[in-house]
Amino acid sequence: MNTDFYVTTEAMAEPAVGCTAELERLGDEIAELSAHLDAATARLLELIREFDARAGWNTGFRSCAEWLSWRVGLDRGAARERVRVARALGTLPRLAQALARGELSYAKVRALTRVATPETEERLLAVGRAGTAEHVERIVRGWRRVDRLAEAQETARRHKSRALHVYQDEDGMVVFRGRLAPEVGAVLIQALAAAREALYQKAYAESVRAETSDVSLEPPTMPQQQADALALVAETALHHGIDPGAPGERYQVVVHVDAPVLADADAPGQSVLDDGARVSAETSQRLACDASRVVMRHDPNGRILEVGARTRTIPPALRRALQHRDRGCRFPGCGRRFGQGHHIHHWAHGGPTKLSNLALLCRRHHRAVHEEGFQVERQPDGELSFRRPDGRPLPESPPPAPVPVDPVEALRARHDAHGLHLHARTAMPGWLGERLDVGWAIDVLHPLAC
Repeated sequence: MNTDFYVTTEAMAEPAVGCTAELERLGDEIAELSAHLDAATARLLELIREFDARAGWNTGFRSCAEWLSWRVGLDRGAARERVRVARALGTLPRLAQALARGELSYAKVRALTRVATPETEERLLAVGRAGTAEHVERIVRGWRRVDRLAEAQETARRHKSRALHVYQDEDGMVVFRGRLAPEVGAVLIQALAAAREALYQKAYAESVRAETSDVSLEPPTMPQQQADALALVAETALHHGIDPGAPGERYQVVVHVDAPVLADADAPGQSVLDDGARVSAETSQRLACDASRVVMRHDPNGRILEVGARTRTIPPALRRALQHRDRGCRFPGCGRRFGQGHHIHHWAHGGPTKLSNLALLCRRHHRAVHEEGFQVERQPDGELSFRRPDGRPLPESPPPAPVPVDPVEALRARHDAHGLHLHARTAMPGWLGERLDVGWAIDVLHPLAC
C-alpha cells in the first residue's frame, strides 16, 4: 500500500514598499515617544526625590514608597524602586542628565544605579550608551559579583581579625583589649548601656537613703561606669546560666495610668512607665487599646487596696475574628498584615469591646490615630472613614490626577519648550552586533577587578 504525503507551503508575502515605509515611521514614532517618556520619567524622579527629602509623605504614611503606592497607584515593589532610583540619581548627575535627555531608558538607569558611584558613574554611563538593556543587565550582574566578592573578602578579613586579650597588670588589675565584629560590638554596647542604667538607678536610691550621712557619693566617671557595667553583665550572665530568657518577659512594657487620664487626656493623674518615666495620656490610651490589663484600687493615701486579675483588653477569640475580617491595617494605603486592635470609641469612654467598634491598625498608624491627630470613624454602612489632623478626608483611593486631552502632544510641547528635541535615534545604543564578553568588560571597567 502506497501512501502519498502532500506538503503545501505558502511563501511569506513580502510587504510592499509603501507598507515598509509606513512600518518604519511607526517604529520611529514608538522610539521617539519612548524617549519622551524617559525624559518625563527623569522629571518625575526629580520630583519624587525632592518630595522624599522634604518628607512630604509624612502625613500618616511610613515611607515615600507607601505614599506613592496610595497616591499614584504603583505596585509596592515598583514604588520602592522609584524612590531608590530617585535617591541614587541625586548623587549621579551624569546618569540623571542622560535620562533627562532621553539618551538612556529608565530600565538602563535603574540597573546602573544598583552599582554606580560618583567615582564609577562615567564608565558605567558609557556602558549604558553603548549596549542594549540586556547588555547593561549582564554587566551590572557581573559588576555586583565583583562587589560581593570584595565585600565577602573584607568581611572574612574582619572576622578573622576578631580578638579579645585579657591579662593581669603589674598591680593586679585585669586589662581588656579587643576587636569585635560590628554586630557583636553593638550587642555589647547595648548591654553595657542597660547595665549602667541599672547601676545608676541603684546608686540613686542608695544616695536618697544616705542623704543624711557624711559619706560623699560622688558619681563615677564614664570609664568607671563602663567597668562597673561590664562586671554586672558578667555576673548576670553567670547567674542566669547565660540564658537570655523568654522574649515576652524581656520586652514587656508596664504602664501605670489613672482611670480618669484614660478617659480624658487633660484630667489630672499619672501616666508613667514602670521606671517612673512619664508618657503622654494619648500614648497610654493607645497602649490600653490592645494590651493586658490589671485594675488596682488605691486608698486616698495611695496604698493598694485590691489588685484584679490580669485580663486581655481584646479577648483572643475576638482578636482572631478581627484579624480575619480586616486582613491587615485598615489605614488608607497601608494593608500591613499584622496590627493592633484599635477601639474606635475607646473603652475608657464607654466604648464596647466588640467587632463593630474595633479596627486593625499597624503600630505606626495606631500611633498616628492616638498621638498625631488622625481620626477614624465607622460609617453607618460599616465602612471606615479616616481624616487628617486638619479634618480633611483621607480617602482609601485618591481621585486620579487630571490628564490633558492629548497627553502625548502635551508632553512633546513641554519638552520643546525646554529645548529638548527628541527623535527616533535619541536612545539608540552604539552596539554594532558584536558578542558581549562580560568577563573582559568587568576586568576593564571595575576598579577592583584583577
